[in-house]
Amino acid sequence: MTTARPTRAGTPSLLRAINDRAALELLLTEGPLSRTQIGARTGLSKPTASQLLSRLEAAGLVVAIGTESGRGPGPNAQLYQVNPTAGYVAGLDVTNSEIRLAVADITGAVRAEHRVSTRGWGAARTIPNAAAAVAETARLAGIESNALRAIVIGIGGALDPAVGKLRYAMHLPGWHSPHLLADLESATGAPVSVENDVNLAAIAEQAHGAARGCQDFVLLWTGVGVGAAIVLGGRLHRGFTGGAGEVGYMPLPGAPIVHDVRRKNSGGFQQLAGAPAVLALARRHGLTAPTAPRAVAQALETPGAGSEFLTEFAGRLALGLAAIVTVVDPELVILAGDVPRAGGEPLRAMVQEALSELTIPRPEVRRSTVPGYPVLHGALQRALAAAREAVFTTH
Repeated sequence: MTTARPTRAGTPSLLRAINDRAALELLLTEGPLSRTQIGARTGLSKPTASQLLSRLEAAGLVVAIGTESGRGPGPNAQLYQVNPTAGYVAGLDVTNSEIRLAVADITGAVRAEHRVSTRGWGAARTIPNAAAAVAETARLAGIESNALRAIVIGIGGALDPAVGKLRYAMHLPGWHSPHLLADLESATGAPVSVENDVNLAAIAEQAHGAARGCQDFVLLWTGVGVGAAIVLGGRLHRGFTGGAGEVGYMPLPGAPIVHDVRRKNSGGFQQLAGAPAVLALARRHGLTAPTAPRAVAQALETPGAGSEFLTEFAGRLALGLAAIVTVVDPELVILAGDVPRAGGEPLRAMVQEALSELTIPRPEVRRSTVPGYPVLHGALQRALAAAREAVFTTH
């Protein structure tokens, strides 16, 4: 017979750390707040809330920002907020032609944005030039680059956690160092992580967009290429080598079978729904726009041929989604990227109808609602999570 081990009560320092973190998270979501409001929302007594705020203020994690008029004859209540200067983060959205960058403070407020072309960099200069772009964005934000607590880079590939090498990214020369993270951290002087760009778009959608409150969803990104992010139980599913969601390589009916995808850097879904395929399909229907998003937009304005084009394209998207949905059974499917954005509600409705004919699970299909650049939003969101974990850990 085994004897159950006694449960150890939390130590005072552990309980303080838990209360501190709860108060900081509360101030991030609902602040500014007074001592009384923090106590009421956390269940802490007024003396404990006062000690907590004094402790956090001394640590530089909260600042007093003014007072709130009370209802009674007593003094006005002092208001507190998370100190924006307690930490800074950077996010990068890397494509084969440019990098978009942003720096935010620990509250999530964006302090600066920057954009640099990568044309002519050359593989040997990619990491040094990217680090210089980070330093310039930090300068625009009014801080030194060594003040950054976390940098997250969104990139069209997947970092294999076993070997630390970027895969699925032959289109991005200069990012294939076997010591990529170490090289980036050495060049920037800050902790760096690399994440698939579509995964970051899903993080942004879950935090601020169409997937808020959803624990199981698939985000399908359609632009120059095709990719997906899979969120299960509220967490990204990356796969054993980090390649979950690289659905452009997925063989599908109607597309030639690619027997060496590593050499061809392509696959069935890409050949059906990637930008070159969208343009080829548009030409067959008499549409002459020069890019895939503009072809979809042109189709919306072209009765007859445009409707036929959109119906066939929506069927292609639904065909690829059917393979994913049948296996994953998500609550939602989110269409993101330049091409679905151009197609708007008409394309979404067509995909919903076509998908419902192909699968027994019938998840709701929604359009992305994250404005601007979802990958950059997601990079900042993940960087903030890492920085807050480090900065908000008190003892």
